Amino acid sequence: MVIIKRPGELDLMAEAGDLLHQVHDLVALEVRAGVSTARLNEVAESAILKFGARPAFLGYNGYPATINASINEVVVHGIPGPRVLKDGDIISIDCGLIHRGFVADSARTYAVGEVTEEAKRLMSATEASLQAGIEAMVPGNRLGDVSNAVQQVVENAGFWVVREFVGHGVGRAMHEDPQVPNWGRPGKGLVLKPGVVLAIEPMVTAHRTAVDTLDDGWTAVTRDHSLAAHFEHTVAVTDHGPRILTALKGAK
Repeated sequence: MVIIKRPGELDLMAEAGDLLHQVHDLVALEVRAGVSTARLNEVAESAILKFGARPAFLGYNGYPATINASINEVVVHGIPGPRVLKDGDIISIDCGLIHRGFVADSARTYAVGEVTEEAKRLMSATEASLQAGIEAMVPGNRLGDVSNAVQQVVENAGFWVVREFVGHGVGRAMHEDPQVPNWGRPGKGLVLKPGVVLAIEPMVTAHRTAVDTLDDGWTAVTRDHSLAAHFEHTVAVTDHGPRILTALKGAK
């Protein structure tokens, strides 16, 4: 069941999203060669608690950390630890928090030092595909319009959309209906109405490949070890167009 959010609830979600945006900004300052993913997790968790919020990922289905720190071939759910970033790596940081009863969820991918041209193009295409999905979040469109918008940008850039993981509805729970694939047919699926809130999160690989989960039960990697990128925003459908709830101050 898709839960429609009232305008006041969207404002609360934007408050949570504003805090999460600030958390990401603080983590971004630490992304450089020589820094461990455990340090990035520490920065995020400290900031969330300082803001009076709670980490949404920590303990979720047993997940042991506050962020996902996914390096190079890791698509999603990389567990922070002693691994140190190196020049040439790319890393996606996925983070969520709970504030005043609502979840905010977003992800960014960063270059560490000088990265390959392929990595630059991959990150650029993934972020552009997120923006295309957001722009399709208008009343009267269907879920397939959002999914297809993401897919078209990715595939036109010569990359591949991950099929094993999808976006999702979000609100008082981190995962609500509907699921939001990053591929699909326009004009199909759920009709978008004001108050629908989705976490749109393109996960994109440099090559067409399957994704496997490692023995830790979390870390998802490309089978061929090609690079992966991930960007995400929590976005609401409104009468005035899409509202990015995880932008600073819930900006459009």
